[in-house]
Amino acid sequence: MNTATVHNLQGAQNTAASNTFPLLKVENVSKTFVIPQGAFQKPLELSAVNGVSLELNTGRTLGIVGESGCGKSTLSRILAGTLKPTKGKIWLNRQELGPLSDKERKQALRQIQMVFQSPYSSLNPRMTIAEIVREPLDIHARHLPRRTRDEHAMEMLERVGLGETFVTRYPQQLSGGQLQRVGIARALISEARLIICDEPVSALDVSVQAQVMNLLHDMQQALGLSYIFISHDLSVVANIADDIAVMYLGKVMEYGPASAVLGNPAHPYTQALIDSASIPDPTIEKNRSIHVLEGDVPTPTNPPSGCRFRTRCWLAQEKCAMEEPALIPRNTEQAVACHFALSNNG
Repeated sequence: MNTATVHNLQGAQNTAASNTFPLLKVENVSKTFVIPQGAFQKPLELSAVNGVSLELNTGRTLGIVGESGCGKSTLSRILAGTLKPTKGKIWLNRQELGPLSDKERKQALRQIQMVFQSPYSSLNPRMTIAEIVREPLDIHARHLPRRTRDEHAMEMLERVGLGETFVTRYPQQLSGGQLQRVGIARALISEARLIICDEPVSALDVSVQAQVMNLLHDMQQALGLSYIFISHDLSVVANIADDIAVMYLGKVMEYGPASAVLGNPAHPYTQALIDSASIPDPTIEKNRSIHVLEGDVPTPTNPPSGCRFRTRCWLAQEKCAMEEPALIPRNTEQAVACHFALSNNG
């Protein structure tokens, strides 16, 4: 049975389940790092992720956006299983990961794979392209004959647009776009259901970005995959995400369908991110009214009281410093963590 057939069967078997329970559910997850300061100083606590709750259904894409340092990559490592959360719960395909033994957790997390930002640093330069793509099978499917594993690797390379001529090449012989296709092939060959894409096109030229994005979309449609797509670029996320979570300093500020979050942003931070994206029309770009973020992102070791965004927010009032806004539904579509989101329409 080939890789595509296995994916399709898994997707069909889990469609009904996904209608009642999400493929991935994250509940109040936090991650705090303790930073030593020397023998006579109190260690600092860095709250990288704070009380994040998310859901992702089968076949959908969740975009996670925000500036550098907002906690996106830390959250992705938690979801991929390379970091354990300080607190909170995570369910994958109805199974809570926290109570599992190390062996059971490792088995469950095989359903998740990652595509990294830099294909140059994520691929072993001493391995051929065929060996790189086949490696997950060599680790997790050693019961399969070597010939079968080779056939699966070749099939997946063809699916991502790389033919036989690439099998014996090494990473340094490929372009950035070709390397990212190799990374995608490696992530998919293990029959994962959830792919975490951490800034997968930010290191690529614009024309190559479009090719990789189209490939991700085609593979999702063909194999019934779910994506978590992490990026600082809203224009990229808008082309692939069904839902969007906007993060700032470890917390989710706005969460909802992509069309609502991008078309009618309710949180000032979301509005500022959208305003910072240039529009390829000089007339519109010259005449539009924008909100410009002032000041630097506060240090995560000493975040502002109340709302974390208040030090850069043009709507901030005394209440914002005294009371942290909860992420709650502010309209029929999206949830917003802002005391004054309802009064802000532009």
